[in-house]
Amino acid sequence: MENQLFQLKFTAKQLERQSKKSDKSEKEQKAKLKKAIEQGNMDGARIYAQNAIREKNQSLNYLRLASRIDAVASRVQSAIRMKAVTGSMAQIVKAMDKSMKQMDLEKITKVMDQFEKQFEDLDVQSEYVENAMSQTTTLSTPADQVDLLISQVADEHGLELAGQLGAAVPSSSTTVSANAEQDELAARLAKLKQKS
Repeated sequence: MENQLFQLKFTAKQLERQSKKSDKSEKEQKAKLKKAIEQGNMDGARIYAQNAIREKNQSLNYLRLASRIDAVASRVQSAIRMKAVTGSMAQIVKAMDKSMKQMDLEKITKVMDQFEKQFEDLDVQSEYVENAMSQTTTLSTPADQVDLLISQVADEHGLELAGQLGAAVPSSSTTVSANAEQDELAARLAKLKQKS
């Protein structure tokens, strides 16, 4: 599975590079378009404009595909982690079996404590992974969050949107509560990593 994960990440990186190449090509076509307009060559300008639009669409398609592949890679990575936890739990169950046969209460208690710890770790990890997976795919990204980010970037660079966004910008309280929940999960996961 690790090999597939590597291949998925590698493919996503390649697609991102292709997207950047298309962006660069789009800019070149726009420069040629400007030059053709300055020279009064409208037929050439039309061709350059079509090329620029095609390159922009290709760039967006590469990015969409890279995002989808990245989401799949995230799911594969969580499966690898779950497999490791499952193996660890199986070892604990075997140890529990041996302890039960020997009826050594100290060993049984130690194994049960370890099992409970593993189970709690699994709960936190699965909750974190589920939360992360629900936020990874671009298809499930809420439009209001996308619009908010676009507005923020536009404000940072002093750009005018002039009503181009369809959805209203959400209140900051919903964003703060979502961030607080994410921070809490990350803190719990960090605690678990420190214990291990």
